[in-house]
Amino acid sequence: MRSSPSYFTGYLTVSIEPLPPVVVGDAVTLKCNFKTDGRMREIVWYRVTDGGTIKQKIFTFDAMFSTNYSHMENYRKREDLVYQSTVRLPEVRISDNGPYECHVGIYDRATREKVVLASGNIFLNVMSPPISISVIAADTPAPFSRYQAQNFTLVCIVSGGKPAPTVYFKRDGELIEVVPLLEPPASAAGLQLNRDLDDTKMQKSLSLLDVEDRGGRPYTEDPFKSLTPDQGLLFSPATEVIPETVVSREFPRWVHNMEPTYYFHHTHLPISDGTVEVRAMLMWTLNPQIDNEALFSCEVKHPALSMPMQSEVTLVAPKGPKIMMTPTRARVGDTVRILVQGFQNEVFPEPLFTWTRVGSRLLDGSAEHDGKELILERVPAELNGSMYRCTAQNPLGSTDTHTRLIVFENPNIPRGTEDSNGSGTSPNSFRLILTLTLTVILELT
Repeated sequence: MRSSPSYFTGYLTVSIEPLPPVVVGDAVTLKCNFKTDGRMREIVWYRVTDGGTIKQKIFTFDAMFSTNYSHMENYRKREDLVYQSTVRLPEVRISDNGPYECHVGIYDRATREKVVLASGNIFLNVMSPPISISVIAADTPAPFSRYQAQNFTLVCIVSGGKPAPTVYFKRDGELIEVVPLLEPPASAAGLQLNRDLDDTKMQKSLSLLDVEDRGGRPYTEDPFKSLTPDQGLLFSPATEVIPETVVSREFPRWVHNMEPTYYFHHTHLPISDGTVEVRAMLMWTLNPQIDNEALFSCEVKHPALSMPMQSEVTLVAPKGPKIMMTPTRARVGDTVRILVQGFQNEVFPEPLFTWTRVGSRLLDGSAEHDGKELILERVPAELNGSMYRCTAQNPLGSTDTHTRLIVFENPNIPRGTEDSNGSGTSPNSFRLILTLTLTVILELT
């Protein structure tokens, strides 16, 4: 509040009623009270920006040109004449946050011409509740390791809050006790495998796993090498889905307590609209034996929220991939697409998909292909009966499923004329061969 100068022959005092923090969307009324025994000259409300360097008028009352006092109230109190000027903001926005000033001018009672000014100020604190919250896994998709402990990080992203909200994690509904970190570590505390699993056992386990991954056969063996191109007609279904092979979870015993150590780190990122994005990270060494199907939730407390905001995820290993092949009745020369449509359960984190051909390389000559979809361009007849394996894995587990490709004859391509890409020999190339042959004969004669 600023009063009139001491040489003024009357009195003028101005004050603005304080306001608690308000929430975006609320209606707010700014009230400016002033007392004077002089004659009113003007009232001006300012919005102050850029650290006080800019003042924007939001309301003006000029007594010389107006006799409407509807915006003001006056009443007697101990023989003092008290006025109140109000400015209403019907729907507060984040941009309304900041200082406001009320300036009042009256005429000097002695001169009746000189204008005396006084002002009051207030800071309008506008809060905004978070508008979005999500939980993701860092570094995904990621592979599964049966024999090595892996560090795992959940990231909770909260956007749109002002001031910055308080973020915390729960596991299965219980608050997680965390070790706060000023800086995110390169990795959480690593764990060593139990020494009961010595090198001999490790090599044996890895060799068994290798055979298991081949479907019980060495890669050099082709289980369908005796099939001929037209034997696809002997199968009633266009494709034959092989029962899923689930990689067993024979985890070694981890050398740590059943209660893992959780590390916590968070960062605040200011947004141009005045709000803040908070990224909170929960890091620990994953143990698929106890973390599979564990429910993790990220919760947010904020003064503009009546109850905490929450987002939750369940850590789940992939199980039962559903495979779709199109076309369902593939013919020689067709482009075949094999796609993972989904799983028997909701999977989190996102799985890593790897395709291989049992007993041989893929059509393009590569050993494997990453992604949810495998595309076989212009399939040749010799792929009839070939089996394809899709491995889906995330840090919690791995699972395999197989499907067999049945290739039918294509009436538009005569049998025996397919080239290595599955397309028939063109008439032009046939005539070219004949021409070359005749030329050689003529030169000999």
